[in-house]
Amino acid sequence: MRAARLLRWARRRAGLSQRQLAEPAGVPQSTIGRIESGASDPRLSTLRRLLRACGFDLEVEPLVGMGVDRSQFRETLALTPERRIAQVEHMALQIVALRRAMIAAKARRK
Repeated sequence: MRAARLLRWARRRAGLSQRQLAEPAGVPQSTIGRIESGASDPRLSTLRRLLRACGFDLEVEPLVGMGVDRSQFRETLALTPERRIAQVEHMALQIVALRRAMIAAKARRK
């Protein structure tokens, strides 16, 4: 998300005008206007200060789908629908057996 859109969204969510945001952030209203219009690209520290004054913060997150191993998806999709259902039934039986084993182990500890 571009800084202009992000800042405008955060400010509006906080219910602040540019002028109301300027004072607690320590940034001139004209600077906020330039950032929101896309005329100015703020430094990271400035953007973070503005967002924090709106009650938000910046966090780094991986892009959606990055680092995902899709090989299991492809393998599953290559199966027939009947085979997929059989796999799910098998997994369900394994879960039931695991739960029973956990309950039995808990009963033995008492």
